[in-house]
Amino acid sequence: MLTECLPLHHVASLEGQTIAIIDELIDSLPDPKQLSGEERRGIIARYTSVLEGNFIYWMTAAAIAVKAEQSMPILLGNLYEEVHDAHPQMLRKFAIAANAFPTDKDALAVHDDLTKVRLFLGELSPVQSVLMMGFFEGFIQKFMSYLADLAKAQGSTELEYTDVHGVCDIEHTAGLFKVLAAEITLAPPEPEKDLFKGVTLLRNLIEHIIRPRA
Repeated sequence: MLTECLPLHHVASLEGQTIAIIDELIDSLPDPKQLSGEERRGIIARYTSVLEGNFIYWMTAAAIAVKAEQSMPILLGNLYEEVHDAHPQMLRKFAIAANAFPTDKDALAVHDDLTKVRLFLGELSPVQSVLMMGFFEGFIQKFMSYLADLAKAQGSTELEYTDVHGVCDIEHTAGLFKVLAAEITLAPPEPEKDLFKGVTLLRNLIEHIIRPRA
């Protein structure tokens, strides 16, 4: 998806496109009641395999990439909360309680798509990286009730992770779009640059978390 060189007032358009992609993903989720126990376990396990060891790394990559003075405090605030409140530990407890701790098979099912996201973030593109993280925070916030339903169907009552992220990621998403506006104002991207490159790669990864390749 190629995006024209954007003045600041087009950030709202980017946000609207991002929300539409998130809503498409959420609407495509399979009904938890129609899934087998192993299918529910697999979704939780693949999600955990990706998020536990990568989310803080990805947000750090975005923090390294940004250039605007007002961007860094917002991203550092997100990172502080992730580290101080031990969000990876919350996720691990969530997965274990749902009998969905990732196996090597779960990790390998998302390996190729995960590698593409990691390599993309290594390009350190400020606007693309921040847009991808804004997309991801927005998706996670809307995905939490679904993830909680999967865990409850597995017999779990450990829902701290989904409860926390269903709330805090609303603020995080808003903050990331403020960062996006700052980065575009400082250095408007070239007309031919695909600003949704990272979003597309991450969307593919999410789709294979939900429906792994055969």
